[in-house]
Amino acid sequence: MRFTPHVTVATVVEHNGRFLLVEEIASGRQVLNQPAGHLDADETLLEAALRETLEETGWQVELTGVVGIYLYTAPANGVTYQRVCFAAKAIREVPDAVLDDGILGPRWLTRDELLACREQWRSHLLLECIDDYLAGHHYPLSLVRPVSHAESAAPA
Repeated sequence: MRFTPHVTVATVVEHNGRFLLVEEIASGRQVLNQPAGHLDADETLLEAALRETLEETGWQVELTGVVGIYLYTAPANGVTYQRVCFAAKAIREVPDAVLDDGILGPRWLTRDELLACREQWRSHLLLECIDDYLAGHHYPLSLVRPVSHAESAAPA
């Protein structure tokens, strides 16, 4: 069996001490997560983060930095995910935005409110990304290099 990790993106969006979260249905249960999702073909990580945040919350955001890169194997299905988490600031809510299937809607919660509903977390990455953000893990967006189409030998 070939090991194929899934590349995902997420955003930590803070405004006045509250974090933009997504309430969604996953594996038949109601959960909370950052706006997050899979990288699509022919898409940069930055484009994916902006798209997923809009599709899941109805908010346009501006990416301000990289919080971290995380490797997570989901216990429910054994799938390994590589998550690139970005920091972002809210720009504007899009009226009447059509959200992805399974999304119940956006929620703005403080860290303490989030701790009070731990049983609803989609995974521990939810708090880990927020705590890394709060600890000042803000790396420049230039860390994420664009796709290179130059013809050269494959990187090692």
